[in-house]
Amino acid sequence: PGKIEKMGYKGVDTTELVLTGHRTTDAQILGGEPGRGFYQMMDGVEVGRVNVAARACGLSRRAFELGIAYSQQRETFGKKIAEHQGILFRLADMATKIEASHQMMVKAARLKDAGHRNDLEAGMAKYLASENCADVVEQSFRIHGGYGYSKEYEIERLYREAPMLLIGEGTAEIQKMVIGRRLLEDYRVR
Repeated sequence: PGKIEKMGYKGVDTTELVLTGHRTTDAQILGGEPGRGFYQMMDGVEVGRVNVAARACGLSRRAFELGIAYSQQRETFGKKIAEHQGILFRLADMATKIEASHQMMVKAARLKDAGHRNDLEAGMAKYLASENCADVVEQSFRIHGGYGYSKEYEIERLYREAPMLLIGEGTAEIQKMVIGRRLLEDYRVR
């Protein structure tokens, strides 16, 4: 056990902790009401999912900024690549995904701040923002062409960072389970 080396997300250490044969007494348990530990933990997971969504929004925004800047500097066939329809479509797609993700993340955060249940919104925000982030980073990487693969350009690092957001606080499949179950609860046929 110890520090786990990762391909990206190096700003946060990931470690392993193994407890063998450890026992606790009721007096040693931290938190609220006994027997409600799972619900307390899930409350923290909801905050974590909003946090991952916020990080995905920030990473997406930076990838977009890099891509749009590069597209206005790089020239092919006598014109800036930003003038090519394919690049314009990519930029429009990227900006739209960032805005949608940001709006959903803010909604989930505001619900939590107001003391309301937000498992549905937190799951949706995490799912949408992390998936959109992976796509936005990929599109910016492609705008950079071969230079995107070079450590000289920041997009290379973002390309390694984005996958962690797809799995942190639960994969897309986990989010879909949370979302689907909550939808069945909210839209129960009577």
